[in-house]
Amino acid sequence: MDRSLRVGLQCLATALILSISPFAGTQSARADDAPRPNIVFILADDMGWNQPGFQGGNPELTPHLDGLAAQSVRLTQFYSHSVCAPTRGALLTGRYAFRNWMDWRSEDFGKPSYLKKLGLTLAHNDRGEPTRRIHALDTNERTVAEALQEAGYFTGIVGKWHCGEWLDEHLPMAQGFNHQYGHYAWGVDYYTKTIEHNAPARFAVYDWHRNQQPIQEEGYTTDLIAAEAQRVIASQSADKPFFLYVPFNAVHGPLNDPPRYTDKFDVRQAMLKCLDDAVGKIVAAVDQSDFAQNTLVVFANDNGPVLEEMSKPYRGTKNTTFEGGVRVPCLVRWPGHVDAGSSNDGMMFIADWYTTCIALAGGSREQPLPVDGLDMTGMLFGGEPSPRDEIIFEVTGSVRLPTIRSGDWKLMGDVLYNIKTDPYETTDVADQHPQVVRRLADRLAEVGRQRPPLGDKPLLMDPPLPYIYGQKESLAPPAWLKQAVDAVRAKQPQHWAPGETPWPQAPVGANAAKQ
Repeated sequence: MDRSLRVGLQCLATALILSISPFAGTQSARADDAPRPNIVFILADDMGWNQPGFQGGNPELTPHLDGLAAQSVRLTQFYSHSVCAPTRGALLTGRYAFRNWMDWRSEDFGKPSYLKKLGLTLAHNDRGEPTRRIHALDTNERTVAEALQEAGYFTGIVGKWHCGEWLDEHLPMAQGFNHQYGHYAWGVDYYTKTIEHNAPARFAVYDWHRNQQPIQEEGYTTDLIAAEAQRVIASQSADKPFFLYVPFNAVHGPLNDPPRYTDKFDVRQAMLKCLDDAVGKIVAAVDQSDFAQNTLVVFANDNGPVLEEMSKPYRGTKNTTFEGGVRVPCLVRWPGHVDAGSSNDGMMFIADWYTTCIALAGGSREQPLPVDGLDMTGMLFGGEPSPRDEIIFEVTGSVRLPTIRSGDWKLMGDVLYNIKTDPYETTDVADQHPQVVRRLADRLAEVGRQRPPLGDKPLLMDPPLPYIYGQKESLAPPAWLKQAVDAVRAKQPQHWAPGETPWPQAPVGANAAKQ
């Protein structure tokens, strides 16, 4: 289809949707009718389905989350991608991760086992040193932060980015955020603020920044993220709506003992309780600043946990597309717009928040790239059924199994489950329903053909082992930073046996996390 015609049809569809939406109207019309809501989107990292009390876990660990659940609608069929970066990309762009290759993480491009799956080899710079190929969220993507900025919102990110850690154009402030705080890469140490390796380099890199400048702070990252979010909320004005994205690194590894609670709980439980404290502080900041009535607060999780016992009763873990890897908790609080303490069984995908937030903000939905996210305002706030009947979790070309949910059916590779009658995925029914398998396999193939070419990824990280992430920040790191990183590196293993690495190898098959 001609691009101009496609854009025209998208604009027409947008106009029709807006005309029937309970939140329809232009920015000026909304200003007359009702203020646009502030949006505080809190994202946990690697939390298990059954860990918080409101999901059947230990209520002693999550009193603040349970209190938030009592004020919220709880979504029982809310889905993400099965790994950190793909989920973040889908949330930010409203698009399935495969569309911009965000189903591959930036660090994967320094790992030979991952590169092999792409038909690529480990890159070397002009000095012959092995290094990472640069990969990040494409700068041609429109992010929800950019869309809300255009609609007049202040935008801030406090926490984990994981959509590119090197070139300026791949960092948050070039992707629509007015304020940035936290770390760029996958899993920061909660105390030293370093990432333990920069694959293929095996040593630590500093990764803690405010407005894309290195900062030196003492403290546990979960607590620091909460404190920064409190400061950002307190600085806001009722005259300008704000969007605050708070992606915690908790409870993602490394398993660093928190500064409290370890006398009573094991490290994973104590980390969760610290996360709960942090969420409580952020929600309290919203309430104490008199923003509660006009602030949408969302709490969700990016993917399943690393241990299947935390996914129960669902099967699977992070890095798999079983329900335990992709069905995640989600709470939605907006006083006067949701029924406190209720639940909603409608199907929703993480990318839907992109379109939903733009609709709530009265922002423009016109853009050249197709969007997979659906407007869920009717389901969430209008008592309507979910408009979503399909989720594409993975397609060919991903490191994980091609997987689709369509209605009650879910196809993972060549295995078929009926999620309605068998939500815990105990029985493969592919042999009984060959026509369903064919239909879903054909649909996956059809959608998979929409994946754009990857290219050969010619841009390289140089130096291969910087002191700090952010190319510009790495040019002249301060003395305190170099000393801190050198101290961490001195305690790391200095030699590795052939074939051994500090990172796991690329997953294979459905039960990737059990390898």
